[in-house]
Amino acid sequence: MFIDIHTHAYHPKIANKVLTQLEDHYGIHPVGTGQIDDLLARAKKAGLDRVVVHNAATAPAQVVPANNWAIRIHREYPEVLAFGTLHTDFPDFERELDRLWRSGIKGIKFHADFQGFRLDDRKLWPIFEALSGRFVVMLHVGDRLPPAENNSCPAKVAAILRDFPNLTVIAAHMGGYLHWQYALEHLVGKNVYIDTSSTLAFIDDDTLSRIVSGHPRDRILFGSDYPLFDPGEEIGRLRKRLSLRDAELEQLLSTATALFR
Repeated sequence: MFIDIHTHAYHPKIANKVLTQLEDHYGIHPVGTGQIDDLLARAKKAGLDRVVVHNAATAPAQVVPANNWAIRIHREYPEVLAFGTLHTDFPDFERELDRLWRSGIKGIKFHADFQGFRLDDRKLWPIFEALSGRFVVMLHVGDRLPPAENNSCPAKVAAILRDFPNLTVIAAHMGGYLHWQYALEHLVGKNVYIDTSSTLAFIDDDTLSRIVSGHPRDRILFGSDYPLFDPGEEIGRLRKRLSLRDAELEQLLSTATALFR
């Protein structure tokens, strides 16, 4: 099964607003509408079987509505594996996790930079404890700010891995968007998954080679970061940048299957 581990699809009422915010923050012009039908059409064209769709509540009051959206698309679209979200200040998170689990949601996404907290905020520690051995955790990692000022740098992810060895973590963007030198220092070769999203258009060949050669292949996942990038175009870029043969590309595209058995 070929899986895109890192995509986003937004409710039609907010999709245009979110696309504008993404372009303003990252300086990347989105490729699509940001809506589920466009994502699934592009995934099908790319030969993908499943897409993992993420969202992140930027305030505690948004947690339940965001998770309602995740549950809805998870139920309505067989191609979708949706992740839920939590916030450090959301009360009774264990009840919300139980609701998500009963609804078939097996993963949680955190985007500390957009959500307004740091990944070393100890309010997260009880949440990570509850997630350990149960949910897959997708962490946005990295940004333009240096590590000391950034909410989600690779060193903070390494501390989470140290304190929660049974937590299944995906460190997005090859371990840290624009923080790849720190990903090499703190995450590469460790017990963590990394994905290829929002990396291939920006990373230099030497750093990419060092990350890929230093990290277990069965812990490198394909992610497009739609709507910032098109899944099919990212697969083509991945094949070219890593000089992958057909069998190697197929193996990488199917690696995430093990997370959802």
